[in-house]
Amino acid sequence: MQSTAPTPELYLAELPEERQQIMNDLREVIVRNIPAGFEEMMGYGMLGYAVPHSLYPAGYHCDPKQPLPFMGIASQKNHIAVYHMGMYADEGLLNWFQEEFPKHSNRKLDMGKSCIRFKKPEHVPLALIGELASKMTPQEWIDLYTRTFRR
Repeated sequence: MQSTAPTPELYLAELPEERQQIMNDLREVIVRNIPAGFEEMMGYGMLGYAVPHSLYPAGYHCDPKQPLPFMGIASQKNHIAVYHMGMYADEGLLNWFQEEFPKHSNRKLDMGKSCIRFKKPEHVPLALIGELASKMTPQEWIDLYTRTFRR
């Protein structure tokens, strides 16, 4: 379910009532923990955190008009999604997350390349997502991105 909301506040307000609290909590934990330099924005129909053009003028290689995406959160039809591009590009970070997840949840990890899915709001390990958000600075993400995707 891609949103056309132009701002994070409107995105959160249009969510079903049963998803609003967890999405607000996710937003708060990310904002509290993500390193300075990332900007909150709407992108690809979800609430996102990106490296702005002021720090990385080249933008996203798939669409250079877009800032370089880093994290995103979305309320999908059947799950809550947390996207983290750094885990897609950094095997060490991915391994760390996979090892930490069982310490924060008794659920099986449901994860794709950069997408972590949670069926129910109460299954989202907020502290772990906050720690994940803190693990990479904008410059570290730019460096990793340019080494990994911009060859």
